[in-house]
Amino acid sequence: MERWIFGILTFILLCHDNLNALDFGYHDNDKMAAFLTEVNRNYSAITKLYSAGKTVQNRDLWVLAIGKDVHAGHVMLQPHFKYVGNMHGNEVVSREVLLHLIDYYVSSYGNNATVTNFLDNTVVHIMPSMNPDGFAAAMEGDCFGVIGRQNANNYDLNRNFPDFFAVNPAPMQPETLAIMNWTRQFPFVLSANLHGGALVANYPFDNYVNASGIQKYATCPDDDTYIDLAKTYANNHANMYTGAHCGDNFPGGITNGALWYPVTGGMQDWNYIVAGCFEITLEISCCKYPNSSQLAMHWDENKQALIAFPLKVHIGIKGIVRNESGHPVAGATMIIRGRESINFTTTDHGEYWRLLLPGTYTVEVYTIIRVLVIFPRLSIPCNMFLNQNFRRIYIYCNSNCASMCSNVRGCVYRCLCPWGDD
Repeated sequence: MERWIFGILTFILLCHDNLNALDFGYHDNDKMAAFLTEVNRNYSAITKLYSAGKTVQNRDLWVLAIGKDVHAGHVMLQPHFKYVGNMHGNEVVSREVLLHLIDYYVSSYGNNATVTNFLDNTVVHIMPSMNPDGFAAAMEGDCFGVIGRQNANNYDLNRNFPDFFAVNPAPMQPETLAIMNWTRQFPFVLSANLHGGALVANYPFDNYVNASGIQKYATCPDDDTYIDLAKTYANNHANMYTGAHCGDNFPGGITNGALWYPVTGGMQDWNYIVAGCFEITLEISCCKYPNSSQLAMHWDENKQALIAFPLKVHIGIKGIVRNESGHPVAGATMIIRGRESINFTTTDHGEYWRLLLPGTYTVEVYTIIRVLVIFPRLSIPCNMFLNQNFRRIYIYCNSNCASMCSNVRGCVYRCLCPWGDD
């Protein structure tokens, strides 16, 4: 009798565990918030749940941040990554795969070496829905419609950002302003926003001067890096890399944005040009709002790509710009020779990041008064993340510039101080 009772109790406990697992069904806004709250409660040491702002209808734009140092405040030279889903309210697969990615991250931390190492050195912010108002109006099974695509004020949020190439007359929406403010609060280095209706990884530029709807390859200064980022997702996806899906043909499963079709007011160009964050746009399902029975398949197809893409946040260079007294220089302008049209600036702590492929680059650092330092030859090694060789280049501006450069282990360059010291 005791043995029989023990067996019954064991069965009940196993059933209880299964009930807590994230199911492959659609989670409305309340269920999504409840899931995020539960994850935050169960994994409080490595997660932080917060709202990035409010929608037109006063819904929260929930974000779950994940990482070992998520409660530590600012950690020098630790990059932040973000995923943004459901920007168009009727493109809903992204909501669900991002919830499953959250579930995967927290359950794998401490058990999977790659995930643990990544989250020990990165903070990942996941916003499953940028347009919960639109989602509330959308309908399951509507593969090609537009109901719920826009926000509650009837504006397309991916046409609502300030544009570098054209005047955007659309009034700024609460969701757009919230994303812009949010992006400025953290040192985001790499990002992706997820959509539906196609199967392709799209990269900048999305627009060009006097585009007038004409398809044209709009090359950005970091075209090589962006192609690599887009290929990282496409090649790790179950079949995106084949390119022939949804009636489209994208060689390698990637496309330049403006070559596909020009977009004024897109989010990825704003991130890249204004915020200094490399962002791509991921179209991850042919049907915008498929039947829930297909969600497990979409997770399986996107899982490895969603995991592999954020690892690229650690490629390239990063470091701290300091003045001759050793204090960090905030707001210094940094330029990569040959990529001058898109510069980037140091943070309030003097930090900088720039995603670059292996190669030799000249980096210039400017303040309002004068050039701080120039690196005419800076070599970028491969496999930085896998080898845990996170580059930390401390740039000083003092009378012994050459010797300071020689103290940076593993770098190949010479240092020029334009005001006379070398």
